[in-house]
Amino acid sequence: QVHLAESGGGSVQAGGSLTLSCAVSGVSFDPGRLWGLYWFRQTPGKDREFVACIDRWLSGDYARSVKGRFTISLDSAKNTLQLNMRDLKPEDTADYYCAAERGEGCHAWYTAGNLHDWGQGTQVTVSS
Repeated sequence: QVHLAESGGGSVQAGGSLTLSCAVSGVSFDPGRLWGLYWFRQTPGKDREFVACIDRWLSGDYARSVKGRFTISLDSAKNTLQLNMRDLKPEDTADYYCAAERGEGCHAWYTAGNLHDWGQGTQVTVSS
């Protein structure tokens, strides 16, 4: 079974940087097979929203709100998904979740309902 565990959240000043990690188990990062790894974020009272995803080609796709500031990457040897966030803004404040998919790949149009394997989340707070 798939297990994911986020870490690296915290509080930073606007304009700062933070890197989140997601330890992944139960997923084979075989370049010959289709899979996707995702970051979503959620604020109180709102739906969980797409942030970024990566597939077997290791090229990331991003939400418009974070494009150019966030970078998704995968360390296959360590089975660790990362989200490098720079130039953070107060509106980036949210709980960040990673998710895994094993048959469809990376789709920026996905909603949380399209995914079923999630981590527990890690909180990011960006102060003005």
